[in-house]
Amino acid sequence: MDLVHEPVMVAEVLDLLQPQRGGLFVDCTVGAGGHASALLEAGATRLLALDRDAEALGLARERLASWADRIELVQADYRELPRLLDERHLPAVDGILADLGVSSLQLDAPGRGFSFRRDEPLDMRMDQRQGEAAADWLRAAPEPELADVIHRYGEERFARRIARAIARARTDTPITTTGQLASIVRRAVPRRGYQRIDPATRTFQAIRIRVNHELDRLDQFLEAAATRLKTGARLVVISFHSLEDRIVKHVFRSLAGQAPQAVHVLTRRPLMPAEPEIARNPRARSAKLRAVERFA
Repeated sequence: MDLVHEPVMVAEVLDLLQPQRGGLFVDCTVGAGGHASALLEAGATRLLALDRDAEALGLARERLASWADRIELVQADYRELPRLLDERHLPAVDGILADLGVSSLQLDAPGRGFSFRRDEPLDMRMDQRQGEAAADWLRAAPEPELADVIHRYGEERFARRIARAIARARTDTPITTTGQLASIVRRAVPRRGYQRIDPATRTFQAIRIRVNHELDRLDQFLEAAATRLKTGARLVVISFHSLEDRIVKHVFRSLAGQAPQAVHVLTRRPLMPAEPEIARNPRARSAKLRAVERFA
């Protein structure tokens, strides 16, 4: 797989996390290691880097080989952060970054089933060691559950129509590939002139979120991460769709000034990529960055 992968909003991440101070930082979703390498280059003394995806960790290990003595790579879900810190006898750290959602590595990786640009097995799992693949969930989920997931996580107005089409199609043939699913969704969604995004986009997003439980316990993770910051340390979160950003916004606001977290919100409104970055990396367009600092 191509190792070229551009991390999002690197300048903003470095400005907020201030790795030049040195210390231990955590990259909760290391991906190919773009943000991690930037943090280490800027002065982070040590880095604990997590990712659910074994393939991504392999790429990060290659990219970060020159910092092998300063970084620990762990295959783990970011929601396991408190346990991982406890196991390493680390009560607090100097900064935490969580770049949420699916990475371009996963979207582009053949055979993972995240994208409908290729017809391939419908998997979508970030951690292929566990959980059910998207095809397995689609085979067994009742039609009302299909509609609820597509509406809730995809914010798809035609969710019921799409769920009905999926339920009807699977009675004849199991839906096992991305091409099959995309074709079913496209036929189910009414076409009304120019469409900026593919009609299957929201449904694929919804199923991916459901398969990976991406929003489950996100609020608990944010609360726990805030308690593991040293005084003056910061938590930076980058989200890529409105459901994630909404959770981050509400949790950060609720934590502000409350013990034991005692954090200050640094981003009254989310930071977004500048136009030159979007032109260079169109997938950055939907990124929103929020940050808090622990002050006590």
